[in-house]
Amino acid sequence: MSKLCLVGSSGGHLTHLSLLRKTFENYDRFWVTFDKSDANTLLRDERVYHCFFPTNRNFINLIKNTFLAIKILFRERPDVIVSSGAAVAIPFFYVGKLFGAKTIYIEVFDRIDKPTVTGKVVYPVTDEFIVQWEELKKIYPKAKNFGGIF
Repeated sequence: MSKLCLVGSSGGHLTHLSLLRKTFENYDRFWVTFDKSDANTLLRDERVYHCFFPTNRNFINLIKNTFLAIKILFRERPDVIVSSGAAVAIPFFYVGKLFGAKTIYIEVFDRIDKPTVTGKVVYPVTDEFIVQWEELKKIYPKAKNFGGIF
């Protein structure tokens, strides 16, 4: 059975990932997110690692989260890393590839014809890149359009 690492910022990104629970409920899994009340409530019965925030355009926390990714991924050895953003996904995807993990990125629903910064950065190392609008396939040619999945 595969082990999953689910990475997401608290708020909407984490909520979107949690809406896919039935897809991965039978897998050994752990989460990486912010130590915030919404995330802790949503994931109260799950195995969670807390990462550093804020992450967007914060170089210091990017470095801290890169070292955290090395530590967590070395310990856990997930087979697959899944994220819908935001910036915390970047170090986990790149470090995860070094450890041989497959990566799945889900571009957020509200991006119809413009990419997110995180999507652009992780696209080169993503094994399955999922979009929810056909227009985004012009930007991400190897993406799969699943339509609205949430």
